Amino acid sequence: MAPEFLHPPVRTDAPVRLAEPDPQWAAHYAQQEGRIRAALGPGALQVEHVGSTSVPGLAAKPVIDIVLVVTDSADEAGYVPDLEAAGYEFQFREPEGYEHRFLRDHHPAVQVHVFSAGCPEVERMRLFRDRLRSRSDERELYQRTKRDLAARQWAYVQDYADAKSDVVEGIISRAEADRR
Repeated sequence: MAPEFLHPPVRTDAPVRLAEPDPQWAAHYAQQEGRIRAALGPGALQVEHVGSTSVPGLAAKPVIDIVLVVTDSADEAGYVPDLEAAGYEFQFREPEGYEHRFLRDHHPAVQVHVFSAGCPEVERMRLFRDRLRSRSDERELYQRTKRDLAARQWAYVQDYADAKSDVVEGIISRAEADRR
């Protein structure tokens, strides 16, 4: 079953714009974390800055990606209204994709990825982020890949993201191997 989209995928018909690393991304994240925690209180079990803006020195699309862990992400009534009241817009749900829910805001550009407690995807995202933070060789490989792919013409932003999958999976695999 395909994801249930409330809005169509983001069409770009252009290269993807990457911004140079910005030390303000950490401050933007901290503001958003406070906003989410204020909206959900103890219902926000975990809030993490992930994605390229969470890695100092890495070029990125200037979007703050946040992982939010709640008890049950499928129980939208338990958290979506509070996040919407705080100004986030619900975008879509992926019941077959770890019950992932996706919300966003635009000032600054923020994407909130909601998962249930214990979801293995949260650990993979953290592992990837931490590997890029701690290993300059992996960070440089990923940045080179991003820059090469961003310069191409893409119909949809997701196509650009999908094109990075092999490199991302390789980095995660090496990080998992090092943990053993």
